[in-house]
Amino acid sequence: MSGKRYSPEEIIAKLREAEVYLAEGVKVGEVIRRLGVNKITYYRWRQEYGGMKVEQAKKLKDLEKENARLKRLLADAELDKAILKEAAGGKLVGPSRKREFIEHACGRLGVSERRACRLLKQHRSTQWRKPVRADDEDALTFAIIELATRYGRYGYKRITALLRSDGWHVNHKRVARIWRREGLKVPIKQPKRGRLWFNDGSCVRLRPQHRNHVWAYDFVQDRTRDNRKFRMLTVIDEFTRECLAIKVKRRLNNQDVLDVLGELMVQRGVPDHIRSDNGSEFRAKALRKWLGNIGVKTLYIEPGSPWENGYNESFNGRLRDECLKVELFNNLMEAKIIIEMWRRHYNTVHPHSSLGYRPPAPQTIIPADLAPANWELPPDQPSIRSNLMVT
Repeated sequence: MSGKRYSPEEIIAKLREAEVYLAEGVKVGEVIRRLGVNKITYYRWRQEYGGMKVEQAKKLKDLEKENARLKRLLADAELDKAILKEAAGGKLVGPSRKREFIEHACGRLGVSERRACRLLKQHRSTQWRKPVRADDEDALTFAIIELATRYGRYGYKRITALLRSDGWHVNHKRVARIWRREGLKVPIKQPKRGRLWFNDGSCVRLRPQHRNHVWAYDFVQDRTRDNRKFRMLTVIDEFTRECLAIKVKRRLNNQDVLDVLGELMVQRGVPDHIRSDNGSEFRAKALRKWLGNIGVKTLYIEPGSPWENGYNESFNGRLRDECLKVELFNNLMEAKIIIEMWRRHYNTVHPHSSLGYRPPAPQTIIPADLAPANWELPPDQPSIRSNLMVT
């Protein structure tokens, strides 16, 4: 008996031959001898292929191959999944990062380097190549950072040109690698803004020189507990930083602005200028005519340039940060009371950095001859004492 391996077709043919012998009355032992196999092989053949046709055997063989292939694919997929799970801790965005991870995966999971490189799309020659740091790497990096700091709008290509003009023999690819490694990038372009000194009434063009020189006003909006909106008209003196009034109503129009200004001017005098944005309430013909009649010059900031009304915008931010964001107003009357209390606190207690960390109102309401002996003017406000007067 030979150790030959038979195909399913040959096995089925021999089993049919054995059936013929048995039908003729030949003993089983003689049949096995004629087939040229041992007894165990014969009975195993009968158990696996007994009663089958050649076509059925071929299909069974194909199914076994397909099943084995699917098992291998499933095993490979699970292994790839395990490799990618190890890489979930960070992005593999460069050859060096991939090189480090592949070495880690091979040591931890026992996978082959070939499989890990194929999964991460890293060429094996790149994996084998060890980076060599040039002797002038540190000096070149310092030069690139210095140029990028000096020329903030230049990219790595322009920086490469500057390096070459300085005597560096370097190509743009090396500069790009260092550029990425150091996290350098060109800032996103900002929208163009008009120069403050080109705008009549800007904070730079016209600074307040004394009390009632420049007033500024603006609107602030908030909501009561029932989610209904209400508006506030804030008026400040830019020189003394004092909040002159905060008018609170559900709706405010140009007539309300005129009423507030009229009351303030009766109490405190007429300012030389008044600064505001270009809102419809501030540009109303009736309001502009009334201000012109009493000799107040209007200073309108450029559209979309709130920084030109910086004193009032800063005050509005303080109002929102210290009052509106921490108070829940149940109704409009409660909002009026709390906001007025905060205004008085701001004028009399709140320390202002531009006034030497003193509140603005005491410096404007205490007469000079009644001021404490140890009270001194801040160095940047030499003319405040001469403008003190009782309101």
